[in-house]
Amino acid sequence: KILFFHSQVAAFKNSRLGRYLDDRPFIALTLLVFVAVSAVPVAFFLIFVITTAIMSCISVMVMEGFVITVGGIFLLFVLFGLGALSVGVSGILSGAYMVISTLVNRRYSSKGPGKREEASRSSLQKSAPALDLYASNGK
Repeated sequence: KILFFHSQVAAFKNSRLGRYLDDRPFIALTLLVFVAVSAVPVAFFLIFVITTAIMSCISVMVMEGFVITVGGIFLLFVLFGLGALSVGVSGILSGAYMVISTLVNRRYSSKGPGKREEASRSSLQKSAPALDLYASNGK
């Protein structure tokens, strides 16, 4: 009887649904049993949903960490490969530059050996009188 003096219970009993259930006690008992019995499966379902949500969050974090780790290792290998490729290409280009410049220098130097010899002879002739002057001043 204490329950009937509660304001919310009194308001429910005065409502349209409360009066309907008060007139039909079998339906009220059926509804009460259904609510009581369905509380256990609903509670298990809510526990399952909360546990699944927590586990999925944890597994997503673990999976994301795994994917980031694999991606970082892959990036490291790609960067090391690009570094080795860069060193190789630089070596090939440097070698090609040295070979081409040596070939160009030999080609142009072999074209004009007469000009070089003439230039060196003329410089020797110009410096020869100066050497003679020094020799004559010493006498």
